[in-house]
Amino acid sequence: MTGQSPTETVPESKVSSTLVSKIIHWLDEAKAEEIVTINLSGKTSIGDFMIVASGRTDRHVGAIADKIREKLKDAGHGRARVEGDDTCDWVLIDTGDIIVHLFRPEVREFYNLERMWSGERPAESTSH
Repeated sequence: MTGQSPTETVPESKVSSTLVSKIIHWLDEAKAEEIVTINLSGKTSIGDFMIVASGRTDRHVGAIADKIREKLKDAGHGRARVEGDDTCDWVLIDTGDIIVHLFRPEVREFYNLERMWSGERPAESTSH
């Protein structure tokens, strides 16, 4: 028990940002490259954070994905969904609040998720 009373809750964003820090550390340990974190607050309901990283080859992407999946399970987040681990060009790991995208460099460059999700959304036009 952590000393919190049963009615006291930890804010969801605090839990997510703590897990983001852990995932970034695990990615670094697995020698992932070009790790980028994108705060999704106010942009979408699919999650709180997106983490994008690269592996050098499909085998490296697969090894990184295996390590992240193992570390998430050890940390009590074993129900993360994983897609794309059959080819390892682009592996998506969805913890619910955090979405991790692991790419081979060419595939990452093609989809360019950072540009799509990092920018501010244009204001809605009220004229015309």
